[in-house]
Amino acid sequence: MIQALGYIGIHAAQPAEWDSFGTDLLGLQRVDAGGGTRIFRMDDRAQRVIVTKEAEDGLAFLGWEVADGAALDALAAKLEDAGVRVMRGDSTLASQRHVADLIVFHDPGGNRLEVFHGQEVADTDFVPGRPISGFRTGPLGMGHAVLHVTDAQALLPFYRDTLGFGLSDYGRTPYDLFFFHVNGRHHSFAMVGSGKAGIHHFMIELGCLDDVGQGYDIAMQQHGRVAYSLGRHTNDWMTSFYVNTPSGFFVEYGWGGRVIDPAAWQPHETFDGPSYWGHERMHMPEGGARERLRAMRMDAAARGLRAPDPVTTGCTWADAELRKR
Repeated sequence: MIQALGYIGIHAAQPAEWDSFGTDLLGLQRVDAGGGTRIFRMDDRAQRVIVTKEAEDGLAFLGWEVADGAALDALAAKLEDAGVRVMRGDSTLASQRHVADLIVFHDPGGNRLEVFHGQEVADTDFVPGRPISGFRTGPLGMGHAVLHVTDAQALLPFYRDTLGFGLSDYGRTPYDLFFFHVNGRHHSFAMVGSGKAGIHHFMIELGCLDDVGQGYDIAMQQHGRVAYSLGRHTNDWMTSFYVNTPSGFFVEYGWGGRVIDPAAWQPHETFDGPSYWGHERMHMPEGGARERLRAMRMDAAARGLRAPDPVTTGCTWADAELRKR
């Protein structure tokens, strides 16, 4: 069974633009790598975000974690039984990914997926690129990824039945949206049936709300950087904003995401739109979809919809550093 989103690979026409974006804004730690590749850490793992130079921007791969070699072999056999072509990663690829072993395959939409076990733990402490409390990772993985797909209904059986992702919830308006969990994080993966293909965004979750607010101030100083204003989602209760990356998609920068009990969770349809408030689509022209999404938020406000405030135990990384001192 897949346990978490472990890493993400990105193609970038201008990988150097990820340097200040990844560190000064997101607070990731850059790790030196050769050949124009940018490696970023966000916790004790050796790498979480891998940016490689390519002619076209976009998603390179998603790396999903399983418990051990037996779980990896079992998933490979299940995929092959379902008619999916599976390749075993060689030692060179495993070394590049800093994992013990991995398999490689593609979903029906052509997206490259890697499943691994034994992700390497770094031998040095995580040092954020700017003063932040740290990221919420551990058993929840590095965050979540959301893909544009041409037909979300067509990919549903692959992710739910073949890979075994748990369906968290789904919406039909303004387009098909399916959200999946693989651990307690409300969703580690989602599909947007937009008729497009490629990555919509990946999300990283901070330890404190002030980390997000300060990041928002930094992003607001950069012309055109903010894509969605600060807001709160209806399904996972995340307070976040979205920024335009140097590679033409978004990063969601959030705090306070919902943790569920996968064993007791019941999937359901949602009807209240993506956000209780905020998340104004600043990258969209006025009218059309932007106005429809705004109307959904106005309706939520008129009905007084709100999420419970999250209960947190402090700012994880910062608290640990203070305890050390």
